[in-house]
Parts: sequence; structure tokens; C-alpha cells
Amino acid sequence: MTYFNQIGTLVWKDLTSELRTKEMLSSMLIFSFLTTVVFNFAFDPDTETIKRVFPGIIWVAFSFAGILGLNRSFLNEKSNDCIMGLMLCTPDKGIIYLGKMLSNLIFIYIMEAITLPILFVLFDYRLKGSLLFLLLVIILGTWGFIAIGTFLSALAVNTKNSEILLPIILFPLVIPLLIAAVQASGSILSGGSWPEWSNWFKILVGFDAIFTVVPWLMFDYLLEV
Repeated sequence: MTYFNQIGTLVWKDLTSELRTKEMLSSMLIFSFLTTVVFNFAFDPDTETIKRVFPGIIWVAFSFAGILGLNRSFLNEKSNDCIMGLMLCTPDKGIIYLGKMLSNLIFIYIMEAITLPILFVLFDYRLKGSLLFLLLVIILGTWGFIAIGTFLSALAVNTKNSEILLPIILFPLVIPLLIAAVQASGSILSGGSWPEWSNWFKILVGFDAIFTVVPWLMFDYLLEV
């Protein structure tokens, strides 16, 4: 099998497994919906405050729901030592990382596609900027979050309290990413021009590039630990 065929096989395995159980998607959707409802009751949609905090609400819902998905990312491979079977199937362990990362991206993108319209409706928010640019920022911000999150999920899965450990080690690393995503999203939502958020966009691109390539190169060593 070619390199990309092997990645595609791993992604298809995760997708078919999730279609049977629906555990990851359902948990992420429920959590993001609860987060949205709580913030909806906490802030009056008609006030100026909601215009300032709305970008943060979006990324709080996405990142916290994403943590739930990442915590379950390698649980199936942990049982019956399935990760060893994957390691025996391919000499390049980076394929396992890329396959898992793409699977996680698909799941969280589905969750975001459902959650984002609900956020706009519940908060009665009027988008003043470009929807295309907003979606681009969400795609890039989510990519970086999942890229480093997948790597750390594989690191934490064999620990006793992986559900607690993963957020502790993940959020300090993604703080620059989340700040850039919130600032860029806020500028686009309020109708800001490209120069106003271009620097934040560049940070997102740089973060995504670094935290995709480095975990991919290091994943072989991670599995040997």
C-alpha cells in the first residue's frame, strides 16, 4: 500500500468504528451544546457585552468539546494492545499519527459545523465580516489544536489519569493558538479588514505548520517510550 493509502485506511477504520458507536461525536455535541446554553443564560444577547465575548464563547465551546474527543482518540487502540498491531502494519509510525489526526479533525469539524449555526441563532449575532474568512480561521485554529492534541493524547493514554493529564499538558501549549484564533475571529466578526487580523492569521499558519511536522517526526519515538 502507498503512504496515503495507509493513512486513508486508518481514517476509514476510525470513521466506521465511530459510526457504530457514535460515542465521540455524541459526547462532543452534547458538551458543546451545554456550553452554548450556559453562556446564553449568562449573557443577554441584546447587550454590547455579547459582541465582545462572542468570539471567546465560540472557542471555549470548540476547545472544551475537542478535549473530550481527544481523550477518546487512542482508547480503542489501548484495549487488547491494538496499538502494537498498528505498529506492526507499517514501518513509518508517522502514518499512525497522521491517520489519527485526520480522523479527529473530521469529527471535530462535524461538531463545529453543527455548533456554529446554533451559536449564531441563540445569541442572535449578526456577522459583519466575511463568513469565508471566519471559516478559514476556524479550520486553521482547529487544525493546530488537533495536531498537538493528537500527539499528547497518545502520550497521555497509558497514564493512570489520562482524562485529567491531557488538558493539563495541552492547554498551556495551545494558549498562543487560542489567543490568535479568538482575536482573528473577533476582528472578522466585527467587520475588520485584512490588515487588522493578518498578523493573527500568520500566527495560526505558523503554529499549524510547526505542530503538525514536529509531532509527525517525533511520533516514532513516542510509541517506543
